[in-house]
Amino acid sequence: MTKTASSKSYAPAIAVCFALFFMIAFVTNLAGSMGVVVTNQFGASKALSQLGTLANFIAYACMGIPAGLILKRKGYKFTSLLAVIVGLVGIGIQFLSGYFESFGVYVAGAFVAGFSMCMLNIVVNPMLNTLGGGGNKGNQLIQWGGSCNSIGGTIAPVFVGWLVGGSIADATVAKAAPVMIVAMAIFAIAFVVILLTNIPEPHMETPEEKAARLAGTAPKDPHSPLSFRHFVLGAIAIFFYVGIEVGIPNTANVYFSGLDSVGPALTGTMIGAYWFCMLIGRLIGAPIAGKVSSKSMLFFTSALAILFLVCTIFIPQTVTIKIGENQIPLSLIFIILCGLCTSVMWGSIFNLSAEGLGKYTAAASGIFMTLVCGGGIIPFFQNLLADKVGSIQSYWLIIACLVYLIFYALKGSKNVNKDIPVE
Repeated sequence: MTKTASSKSYAPAIAVCFALFFMIAFVTNLAGSMGVVVTNQFGASKALSQLGTLANFIAYACMGIPAGLILKRKGYKFTSLLAVIVGLVGIGIQFLSGYFESFGVYVAGAFVAGFSMCMLNIVVNPMLNTLGGGGNKGNQLIQWGGSCNSIGGTIAPVFVGWLVGGSIADATVAKAAPVMIVAMAIFAIAFVVILLTNIPEPHMETPEEKAARLAGTAPKDPHSPLSFRHFVLGAIAIFFYVGIEVGIPNTANVYFSGLDSVGPALTGTMIGAYWFCMLIGRLIGAPIAGKVSSKSMLFFTSALAILFLVCTIFIPQTVTIKIGENQIPLSLIFIILCGLCTSVMWGSIFNLSAEGLGKYTAAASGIFMTLVCGGGIIPFFQNLLADKVGSIQSYWLIIACLVYLIFYALKGSKNVNKDIPVE
């Protein structure tokens, strides 16, 4: 590479990557926040209110590995442009669902947007690292991008909550339309900037590699990331983790928005605080990670999250705490605090799972993206359970997922396949 991230020619691309990091969380959390809207406008149950999130994340299962292949064969620029176009179309479909009065159209839009989020997730991390020239500078840019991601996650539920207002009876897609208009505008601007920006492509397949692939003469490897037990168990941990991260705030958003004592506006603000806690956790966790092992971090945060959720389940809803002029259920405060725990889990799991994979790390990343679909599946089943036993009691499912993360930290993360060559 002849230019570094400090070069002025790459500054617009870096800014766009930050914006795309923001959009990944903003659009993903938009699907969760809209659960309040669809319960009112379309009469959806708690479980069906999560279909938008489910569709958004199921797209990861469909697109994770294909997106990795597109990135390898077409490069960062083509893949990011395609992702932005798909995202613009997906949000546009969701925007139109309110005017068509169609729940099916809304879910279809969320599914299309999910394809975009998957492709963007696969693009932005290595793209920022490349633009930064790798090493410490590349890692620094990724950390800044992660902060933008947390900001996007914080704003989406607050924005939707305040647009809807103080009563769930007022919740409609049309009222939330400004959020989607903003999202489409950012996608449109991103497309133009990426199109006009020179982006290095050091990882795109060479003409020789392409010729060997088309001729079927590329060497076959008897092993893959799935040959490593600690990776397979780690991939399952990623599935559960993303379900935990999304299920905790999504279920609380639907439940507390429906309480007259709380309502959508206040709930949206408090759920935004959950994502803000994730931002704080990442800022605190980064320096700690240099001194504390990933196993210890994953064990401690999983155990602490279980403690917070047990408090949520057993503290009566009548117990409140005054914040400003509002009386907030204490159980909701413990849900918000879970954001401090979930903030560092992804990095810990990825680090433990990728340890010792060597040349299989890139392929492992595509599998990870596929299993991000847990962020849609777990919340759906949690709210299916909520329809039967109540939203608060449904958090036992999240606790069970956290118990698995503790198992992975203590036992499952050990590499028992060190005999497989990885160079």
